[in-house]
Amino acid sequence: MPAAIYLGHYNPAVTLGVLIRGKVNASDVVPYWVAQFAGAALAALIVSKCFRAGVAVTPIAPHVGPALLAEFLFTFALVYVVLNAATAEGTSGNSFYGLAIGMTVMTGAFAVGDISGDAFNPAVALGICILGISDWANIWIYLLANFAAGVTAAVVFQLINPPLQVTPIATDEPPYETPD
Repeated sequence: MPAAIYLGHYNPAVTLGVLIRGKVNASDVVPYWVAQFAGAALAALIVSKCFRAGVAVTPIAPHVGPALLAEFLFTFALVYVVLNAATAEGTSGNSFYGLAIGMTVMTGAFAVGDISGDAFNPAVALGICILGISDWANIWIYLLANFAAGVTAAVVFQLINPPLQVTPIATDEPPYETPD
């Protein structure tokens, strides 16, 4: 399972959340981000040159306030679901976490796609700007909302899910012995 090997996150906001959660090394974050943004740029260039050559695109023109809110809320939801489904010990070995993550993205796309363009991912924002789906002047909306949501989701996750107790709690009871 790829997620067990390298957490399989293709979203820089998720990478930031997983970093704050403490489940990825800080030294791995920049290489992840380079790969995530390069992959989005390369995919957008391939689509624009090979599959959409000559197709006119009218860029979306999101209203700043609603777009910031929509991107923040659903990126928060996405990062929070990833942290719960893919990094929490209680869901270790669960093979259905991809479904939870995918349904979160789908719900966001249906709910706010017309408001913001439903990137929920800074690398996707780069891709849609390269493709002309969003104007370059709007990329800050996605970057700000997505990274802020990633940080907020990780902080909320940490507040709700404190680290596990690693030292035994002192007690007067004798230690438990396994019956023969």
